[in-house]
Parts: sequence; C-alpha cells; structure tokens
Amino acid sequence: MSEIVVSGIRPTGKLHLGNYFGAVINFLKLQEAHDSFFFIADYHSLTTHPTPEDLHGSVYRVFAEYLALGLDPDKCTLYLQSDLPETAELYMFLNMNAYKGELERVTSFKEKARSQPDNVNAGLLTYPVLMAADILIHKGSRVPVGKDQEQHLEMARTFSNRFNRLYHTEYFPEPQAFTFGKNLVKVPGLSGQGKMSKSAGEADCIYLDDAPEVLNKKIMRAVSDSGPSEPGAAKSQPVQNLFDLMALVSNDDTISFFETQHQSGTIRYGDMKKQLAADMELFVAPLRDKIRSTIENREQVAKAAKHGAEKARESADKTMKEVREIIGFRKFY
Repeated sequence: MSEIVVSGIRPTGKLHLGNYFGAVINFLKLQEAHDSFFFIADYHSLTTHPTPEDLHGSVYRVFAEYLALGLDPDKCTLYLQSDLPETAELYMFLNMNAYKGELERVTSFKEKARSQPDNVNAGLLTYPVLMAADILIHKGSRVPVGKDQEQHLEMARTFSNRFNRLYHTEYFPEPQAFTFGKNLVKVPGLSGQGKMSKSAGEADCIYLDDAPEVLNKKIMRAVSDSGPSEPGAAKSQPVQNLFDLMALVSNDDTISFFETQHQSGTIRYGDMKKQLAADMELFVAPLRDKIRSTIENREQVAKAAKHGAEKARESADKTMKEVREIIGFRKFY
C-alpha cells in the first residue's frame, strides 16, 4: 500500500521557474507513486494578511496553474483548504491540546511577531496546529517540506502523538518528512545571489507566463561579470547561476560551447544571455500557453475543484467520524 502524502500550496501569486523545478515536478512524481493530497492553503494566507487583496483571484490562479502543469484530478486529490470544513474542526480539537508556551517558542512565530508587531493574531500563533490538521485529516504519513517548515512538521508529530496518548489509541500516524534527496533542483535567480525568489523582486524571477519580450529583457539584464575572466579562472557566483539556468533548458552542445569559451577566457556574456533567452523561451512557451488557456477555461477549473473537494471530503469525513467517536462525541439519536 502506498504512503499517504499531504502537501500545501501557498496562494502567493503566479509560479516561477523555481516553483516548477521544485514543487511542480516533484508533485507530478508523487501523484504517480502515492496516494497524494495537494491543497491550496487559503486559510493559512490569512495569518499574515487578514484582508488579502483579491484572495479569490490568487487562489483561482494558483489552482489553475498547477492543473495546467500536470496535476491530474484523477491521479491525486487537488483541492482548496477552505472547501474542507472538517480541517477546521480537527484544528479546533487539536488546539484543545496545544499549549501557549510551546507555540510561542516556534521560530517562525517569533520571526513573524517581530516583522508584523501590529498583527500578532491567534491564527499566527496556532499556525502549526492548523498545519497538523491539514496533514492528519487524511492521516498523512509523508509531507514534502522545506527547511522553513521542518519545525512545523515536528509539531505535527507532537500533536499526533499527544492525541494518541491522551485517548489511548494508535489512530494518527507520526508524519515524517518526504525527501527527494539528490533529485531536488535548486534554481538560481537572475540577481546573481541565491535561489530564485519573489522576495528578491520581479527582476529575479522568470515567471512561467512571462511574455517573450519580458523574458528576454529579464535575462539580458541578469547579473554577470563585466568581461571575460582569465583563462582557467573559476566562475563567479552570478556566472555560475547563468550556467545553472542554461543546464535546465539548453542542449549539451550549447553548454559545452560556452564552458569552453569561459575556460579559454573568450566568453561574451551578452552572447551567452541571448542564447539562454532563446532556449528559455522554447522551454517556457508551451507552459505559458497551457497556463493561459487553463486560466481562461473556468468550467474546467471549476469541475476540477469540485471533484477535488468531493474526494478530499470523503477522506476527511471518515477521519472526523472516527475522531469524534474516539474523543467521546456520540449522538443520542
């Protein structure tokens, strides 16, 4: 029997190349090998922005994008967090056994409390409890998480074990991190710094729906060295970033050509960027077209969302019936 994998998707706007080679590619592998639940975490978005601008539009877009990029409603369960009221009920039950002190020690809470001192809300404090509910509502055993979510997953194990101990049961599994090991691709940004990130600004990201002229302009303005290096010199970080991006979309002959030029000290970074822009456009174009056509097909998106909600609720309803029974909530009629 395959493991149950659960993962949330933040509705933080359009997807970039780093999202594609990170979450999307790995989700496509998971839906083939495991019983996978992927949800758009619209409840979670309220912890930092209680009145977010166009919440519906953001959630619709990210759902449509993942659908366009290959998540198959018949192979996985893709749904909106807010379409599953059972999650909120389990969140409430888990909150009854979560303690203020342990929640206040969570690193992300302390960081958010410093960065948004005028909005230290209860939802922010109990974020790890809601994340635990998202996982446990499907009795998830594996969770793909980044470094910033590892402590939250540890808290999910705490709440799972605490429930089992309190009610003398082995009902909830102890969720573990799902790792893709060496297959995890790190996509650098265009600013010459670290990985591609929206927080570094629009110019750092190659979005999957960037128009050809926008994509070309971004790449031609990408940070590189001011001129060729000495023969045999090591690559600077910005130049290595360009080669790393090229490795994702260019053929081996192209990469070898520029590698040889760099080693000989004759490379022209303008030429390299022109080639990278052309290869990137060939890679992005079909993804861009699929995303745009899916976003415009509201009937297709609505049908997929309804199907996902029904599948998710079937799983969640079973869990909550059993949880209520374990706790002691039983009908008199």
